[in-house]
Amino acid sequence: MRALLIETKDLRKTYGKKVTALAGINLSVDTGMFGLLGPNGAGKTTLMRILATILAPTSGEVEILGLPMTKAKEIRAQLGYLPQTFGFYPTVSVYDTLRYFASMGGYHLSRAKTLSALEQVGLAEVAYRRAGSLSGGMRQRLGLCIALVGSPRLLIVDEPTAGLDPGMRVEYRNLLASMSSERLVVLSTHIVADVETCCSSLAVMNKGKIVYQGIPSDLAQIAQGHTFSATVPLDQVPSLSSRLTATAIINRGDQADIRILASDIDNLTDCLSTAKEVAEPTVEEGYLWLTSTTED
Repeated sequence: MRALLIETKDLRKTYGKKVTALAGINLSVDTGMFGLLGPNGAGKTTLMRILATILAPTSGEVEILGLPMTKAKEIRAQLGYLPQTFGFYPTVSVYDTLRYFASMGGYHLSRAKTLSALEQVGLAEVAYRRAGSLSGGMRQRLGLCIALVGSPRLLIVDEPTAGLDPGMRVEYRNLLASMSSERLVVLSTHIVADVETCCSSLAVMNKGKIVYQGIPSDLAQIAQGHTFSATVPLDQVPSLSSRLTATAIINRGDQADIRILASDIDNLTDCLSTAKEVAEPTVEEGYLWLTSTTED
């Protein structure tokens, strides 16, 4: 049996008496690339900050790399963390930015090692450009390069593809996946495609709770029997969209192909008079159905 690299038991985080960010998180993660999926405000960043030993939990147990949270210094020596946003000096070169952050962590990189690290994330060609001139995708690569200093056993990245265009997002998540053979990579995101395409396992968070943990294909099956397809007159689409959860609408002239989530086909009778069929759900539809039925 493989050793767990992350394990939490009844992990809770509250702010004051009214705000509960985490409400009893039980999580077990070993190796590979693990996705933490959930809507904005679900508590993902709070959990990531606790796992990165930046934030203390209110109660519960946490073990990272086999160590309790009281061993934060030893955990940090084996951990790389890329927060959702990070700052740097825009007029300083990419090369010097990496060396500066490395020195802050106690690592003194030679020129050869600095360039090698930048090469690993595809930034060697822009090593002497000002960091402030980088595109959004390149800035995220620089942040990842900084997080990888010290060859951590655990890499935590929080919403790294938010704001990137589709091409950059694909490149970035493929880069993360390529690094998961040597370490556990934990990817927090609200974008289903990011975990569907590169994570071997995942958990879904909603309202501060873990509502699912497993593999992407099993997440899709949660919407089995609740996913339907139909072809409807195009002018009916606005009305249907306001009453039903439509996951896809394809305009075909005066008609539209529509996919819908509902508890069962009988519930569609009053608002959808055209022929409808049970459809095979996607991972996104499984996620949407799960989060819509676990809101309370």
